[in-house]
Amino acid sequence: MANHQILNFDQHAGVTVNTAAGAALGDAVMACLVVPAEFRRLANEYPILFRRDDASGAWSALALFGFEPGENLYLAGDRWDALSRPLAMAVQPFLVGRSADDAGPGQVHIDMDHPRVAHGGDGVALFEADGQPTALVRQVADMLGALDDAYRASPGFFAALTRYDLIEPFSLDVTLDNGAMHRLVGYHLINEERLAALEPGALAELHGEGHLEPIYMALASLGNLARLVRAKNRLQRGDG
Repeated sequence: MANHQILNFDQHAGVTVNTAAGAALGDAVMACLVVPAEFRRLANEYPILFRRDDASGAWSALALFGFEPGENLYLAGDRWDALSRPLAMAVQPFLVGRSADDAGPGQVHIDMDHPRVAHGGDGVALFEADGQPTALVRQVADMLGALDDAYRASPGFFAALTRYDLIEPFSLDVTLDNGAMHRLVGYHLINEERLAALEPGALAELHGEGHLEPIYMALASLGNLARLVRAKNRLQRGDG
């Protein structure tokens, strides 16, 4: 159960955070939320897919790490086998907090029940002796601000995809070298044929709104599905 607190020196002077990678630290997940503003940075590493919440109708983007719950094929022991991580993973155990009316600037919150949090011992301190935040906290605050801004801008991206009917359902049957099968269902991707058929005015509108680049980055990212299959086969063979 989450235990979110506003990060402050009085309460958290002795708290440290483990910044390593590992399943026990919360990295053993099949996918995580990503935002269009980071698609370009992530497209060379992860497949980017879309999902629609049936209850609210809201769309979200996900970076896929594996084919089954709790599987992260980018996780190699205590090492993350990619050049960069999605912001939503990189900021843990921190998150953006806001007032009840969602007014005013965001605050840096920390989930005190997250497995990365410790009281002293191994890990990176959050505050200097004089009460000033450490470099880790300053870096996290920047990432949280970027993530929050990009998340709030995301509905415009998905509205544009919907307006031009560019999202279509996607499923994938994966047959591994050992004969095992995995099926990905419930995801969506961008329909490349519909995108190519758009009139110049529509493309100019998408470009002017800043949506065209993340659209192409999401399409380019799909080549990483083959990377995931290769990683899954290595895991099944015991190659590490």
